[in-house]
Amino acid sequence: MKQPKLILLTIVIAQFFCTSLWFAGNGIINDLIASYNLKSTDLAHLTVAVQFGFISGTLSFALFTIADRFSPSKVFFICALLGALFNFGITFHNQTIITLLILRFFTGFFLAGIYPVGMKIATDYFKEGLGTSLGFLVGALVLGTALPHLLKDLFTNFSWQTIVITTSSLSIFGGFLMFLLVPNGPYRKKAKKLNLSVCFDVFKNINFKKAAFGYFGHMWELYAFWAFVPIILEIYSNKQQITNFNIPLLSFLIIGIGSLACVFGSFIAKKYGTKKTAFYILLLSCFCCLISPLFFSIKNEIIFVLFLLFWGMVVIADSPLLSTLVAKNAPEKDRGTALTIVNCLGFSITIISIQLIGYLKMQLSEIYIFVFLAIGPVLGLIALRKSKA
Repeated sequence: MKQPKLILLTIVIAQFFCTSLWFAGNGIINDLIASYNLKSTDLAHLTVAVQFGFISGTLSFALFTIADRFSPSKVFFICALLGALFNFGITFHNQTIITLLILRFFTGFFLAGIYPVGMKIATDYFKEGLGTSLGFLVGALVLGTALPHLLKDLFTNFSWQTIVITTSSLSIFGGFLMFLLVPNGPYRKKAKKLNLSVCFDVFKNINFKKAAFGYFGHMWELYAFWAFVPIILEIYSNKQQITNFNIPLLSFLIIGIGSLACVFGSFIAKKYGTKKTAFYILLLSCFCCLISPLFFSIKNEIIFVLFLLFWGMVVIADSPLLSTLVAKNAPEKDRGTALTIVNCLGFSITIISIQLIGYLKMQLSEIYIFVFLAIGPVLGLIALRKSKA
């Protein structure tokens, strides 16, 4: 068998390459608006289309226990190819908002065979040190999510299609890496038959349920924050009349720094415990939501960016820890399905929060709208407080 460190490195790289599909549309939203005559409000719709696709995919994968009945590496490979194909589709001429929404939906659908399946593969290989492994894995997701913003900054002299082609190519390469280098793990327990009730039965375990609800509270904040990072920077730039803000690069840094936080958080959890560490990280991100209006009035852009960098760390650092709690409280033979259904419900919640922030942006002063992201962390903290996991 290959060295576990090599296996983990391969999973992390494949996850990083393939999840670059996620925010490919967000990184080039202004180009899409100009090329296809879209509205500025379509950013929220395109983001939600990916989330809807991901939810539909995870629900399908969970109901049919795909990751537990079939080789997860092969599922990952097929989904990486199909996700890349639909992502590439947005480069075709004469797109409308409807066709773009459909393409982003199916990109999200096949991401369901990448992110949660990647976590499932990690649980098949790492019984001890699972939290650390998932820390690296979620860190790869964060970097992959942030990558389109960096590509936008690096490829300023190239067409926006170059970014789409690059992310699709990376996804294909990541899929081949997983298929060729990561066989079924030693701790994999294959489900022998289709059982449509599994994704409901796992919630009968009270500790699993509490961990899942903590995760749901975290998800309310996470993707809404990520989706609106460029908007947050734009609001501050307009309010303070700053003309030299490099929004694509800063967006990459603010989202991407979360990858380091995931890794550091997993090591801290080794000393202080997974649940305790997740609780306090979620508490810090809750504070960031609540005090966010104050920072829009600060005239020093360095302090504002440092605040967003800190928020970018704590908004995601609890994610691998909460996923670890979910995985540890799920039956081994159903772990892939359990992780997938929790992802499905968590991403369903992101649609509500993203749309809510998009709606509030039109109704309230922009500096106050991100306070509403604290709703999820507050409820998540209550769930974790009551949990014995």
